[in-house]
Amino acid sequence: MKCNDRIFGLLMLVLAVAYGWGATQFPVPFGGGEGIGPETFPTLLAVVLALSSLYLIVKPDPGSKWPPMRTGLELLIAVVVLIAYVLLLQPLGFIITTTLAVGTLCWRMGAAPIRAYVTGLIAGIVVYFLFTIGLDLSLPLGVLSVLEGS
Repeated sequence: MKCNDRIFGLLMLVLAVAYGWGATQFPVPFGGGEGIGPETFPTLLAVVLALSSLYLIVKPDPGSKWPPMRTGLELLIAVVVLIAYVLLLQPLGFIITTTLAVGTLCWRMGAAPIRAYVTGLIAGIVVYFLFTIGLDLSLPLGVLSVLEGS
C-alpha cells in the first residue's frame, strides 16, 4: 500500500517544518550572527528530513505495509524517550539525560541493561567534552553543575 509511505512522509514533513522553525528560534549569540551558529546543525537536519519526506510522498515503496504491533510499540517507546530527553535536558543536564536516553534505547534494541547504560554514559561524557572543549559550545550540566569549579 503506497498510502502508508505517503502518510509517514507527510508526518515527517510536518516534523521537519516544526524542527526547522524551532531552529530559527535560537537567540543570536553575543557579538552578532556568525557563519555557523547554534541553529546550523538543526537547520541542516530539518532540510535533510524534509527532502527525505518529500521523496517518500512522491515515490512511495509499492510493497510497504504497516509494521507489526510490537515494532509499533518499540517506535512509540523511542518517541517517548526522545520527548523525555527534551524535557529533562535542562534540569538533569546533558550527561545524565544522554546516559538515560541512549541507555534506554540500547536496552530496547536488545543490549543487556548494564552494557546499555554504560554505553549511554560513555556517549554522554564523550559528546559533552567534544562539544564543550572541541567546539566551544556550552551544554547544560544540570545537577552535575555542583561539580563545576568556580
